[in-house]
Amino acid sequence: MKRFYFCIVILFLFLSLDIYSQNAVKNKYGLVVVDNYKEYKKLSDADSTQLLVDLEKFIPSIKLEIHYATSDNFFKEPVYNLAKAFLRLPAAIALREVQAELKKKGLGIKIFDGYRPYSVTVRFFDKLHDTVFLAVPWRGSRHNRGCAVDLSLISLKTGKELKMPTHFDDFTEKAHSEYKNLPKDVIKNREALRDVMTKHGFKVYPDEWWHFDFNEWQKFELTDIPFEELIK
Repeated sequence: MKRFYFCIVILFLFLSLDIYSQNAVKNKYGLVVVDNYKEYKKLSDADSTQLLVDLEKFIPSIKLEIHYATSDNFFKEPVYNLAKAFLRLPAAIALREVQAELKKKGLGIKIFDGYRPYSVTVRFFDKLHDTVFLAVPWRGSRHNRGCAVDLSLISLKTGKELKMPTHFDDFTEKAHSEYKNLPKDVIKNREALRDVMTKHGFKVYPDEWWHFDFNEWQKFELTDIPFEELIK
């Protein structure tokens, strides 16, 4: 009987989200974007998996290097007012498991970016019009859904990043996840990152060795809530 009522609750949550998607106002690209904190709060109160989790609090030993909160990025100016990284709750739990496994090997993860407000994705595309390394506004990004994370490996002993094929946000062929013309130790590090992320429910984006999408990203809405509102 308990299982029956549990199934009814889950069904109700899915139906509620479906009704929301059908009734919500679409933007000029025909997309539904959650851009109001009250809407986000209503969704996350009904279903805790919708929560955008502050990774620095959720995984205390994690290291952040949020280039988009500085001018040290391809955009050449800050696009975030806070150096923060967020993911939806299931993705954050999976990433915590990644960190726990790496810790046994003396390694950890350094986060470059997580959840990215949809309006930032639009700004990026409007400036560069790149369709390989940038998400297009008429589809949105898995970052906008809180289900993509950009990261690398670090040594817990030194705190330094392991040697990787390129810097974060490198727009060259070397950034491809299968690029071969690299030193053996660099390929080994890149594969170690991909292996542990894949094991815990993430999939690498082929053109960016640092970018991983959580496998359940389809369950979450495109979102445009500023970081400042998420830490209320």
